[in-house]
Amino acid sequence: MKVIFSHGKESGPWGSKITKLANVAKELGFDVDSIDYTGITSPDERVIKLNNYLNNETKSYILVGSSMGGYVSLVVAQTNKPLGTFLLAPALFMTDYEQQTYTIDLKQLEIVHGWSDDIIPVAHSIKYAQQAQCSLHLIDGDHRLNSSIEQVMGLFQVFLKNINDSM
Repeated sequence: MKVIFSHGKESGPWGSKITKLANVAKELGFDVDSIDYTGITSPDERVIKLNNYLNNETKSYILVGSSMGGYVSLVVAQTNKPLGTFLLAPALFMTDYEQQTYTIDLKQLEIVHGWSDDIIPVAHSIKYAQQAQCSLHLIDGDHRLNSSIEQVMGLFQVFLKNINDSM
């Protein structure tokens, strides 16, 4: 199985958060990859890039997205078959993004959002979690979640173990 990361608008494919989460996945025996969206400012062009990447993917996979990458991962999950999707402060219901409704049927879908996020309103994750009836973890922290990275890593580890156990 593989974990595929999608980074946020102003970060890179192997920033500290993704690197730490990738290490959690590797310790559990997952392969990992992180898509490089550097220079692609449009979230919907990023969706196209991830869809193109997945056209060549032969392994079962999990999508993980942070901020704009959360939007990208969720939109792509609607037309693909990930084993699960893990979203960090996802940029959902943003006025300048093409997709405004998200219909997905995944048993393994979780959202982590910091209460002090001043970039993506926490209310957006609450709204989506209510619609999707998925797990939502509201934790101390801002948009980047760096101050709560140990807690995020623990939540991610449990998420991956649950997917492993369901296989």
